[in-house]
Amino acid sequence: MVRISVGLEAEQAERVRRHAAQEGMDVSACLVRAGGRQMAETEAMEARFAGVDALIAEAEAEAAALPPLSADSVGDLTEQEEREAEEAPALIYGTGRPGPRGGVSA
Repeated sequence: MVRISVGLEAEQAERVRRHAAQEGMDVSACLVRAGGRQMAETEAMEARFAGVDALIAEAEAEAAALPPLSADSVGDLTEQEEREAEEAPALIYGTGRPGPRGGVSA
């Protein structure tokens, strides 16, 4: 068995002690169970979104390989395409939230 020291604020420590007592276990077992649950949840979410994360990484790599747009290429968009491009951050970040460059999505 390996010992790990964990520092807690007094209020947090008391809360853990109370919870452990309510569950009929010692503090170490309580913390191990809580940590195990959190790790299992995180691993499950990572597994669930692994395919999406891979697609994003692939798209980012493809985008990085594209040549930069020239200033005159902006005019090549139709009005509908320009609207869609302006609305896209709201689809990703939600409305009224900061976008990737600090601007607020519509």
